[in-house]
Amino acid sequence: MAKWVDFPYADARYEYTPATLKKRWSRLHRGDCEPFPKDEGAVAAWIDYHAGRFGDAIERGLAAGPAGICAASKAACVYAAYLETSPTRKAKLLQEAGARAQALQDSEPENYNAFYLYAFAIGRYSQQISVAKALAQGLGGKVRDALVRAIALQPKHADAHIALGAFHAEVVDKVGAMIANVTYGAKRDEAYRLFRRALELNPESAIARIEYANALAMLEGKKGLKEAEALYAQAAGCEPLDAMERLDVEAAREELA
Repeated sequence: MAKWVDFPYADARYEYTPATLKKRWSRLHRGDCEPFPKDEGAVAAWIDYHAGRFGDAIERGLAAGPAGICAASKAACVYAAYLETSPTRKAKLLQEAGARAQALQDSEPENYNAFYLYAFAIGRYSQQISVAKALAQGLGGKVRDALVRAIALQPKHADAHIALGAFHAEVVDKVGAMIANVTYGAKRDEAYRLFRRALELNPESAIARIEYANALAMLEGKKGLKEAEALYAQAAGCEPLDAMERLDVEAAREELA
């Protein structure tokens, strides 16, 4: 059995039953527009995911077959991004999640979260190995194209807007505005537009505010710090309804402290 780092903020409020999960589903999944699963194994995987039992969510999701792939892959991405301490294992989890999502694109070409979760996994992997190295390996274009596809399939996908905004901001920051635009189609103003749209789609999102704040700090320097701090304060004040949202809120509080 793999050893997993425990979610440090276990809370009864994040424990859902199939019935209460269904009741709160639209709010919990406003960011990714994931449909409520018909498969019981996939429901169980999502219950583990929302409670912060990410290892169990991965294992249950994989055991549920195609219906559980999105739960397993999202759990792997969140766990790797926030809790895993080993860089080697973190990279492995993200690469595996990306590969699963890519395989799901082939079998379910209209599944927008197959494209989003591929981008989530490979985007986080790119940040780990360094954005510059990832761009050199051609990963940047793959992440961008997957997010564009996710939004084309589901225009209300707030999380894909956030991730694409972060892509535009990071590429401009790493290679400069001109090369970013000519080579990758990345633009500062487009990053800000995408973050604003994400917040229209999901007004309760802490991560939208965090990524928007990070972009302002990167792209505007001291000029953007006041607005960035205000966004972090808003993120820290969001009410989390599950483990991932709690991790985002705690990250914002740490940044402010």
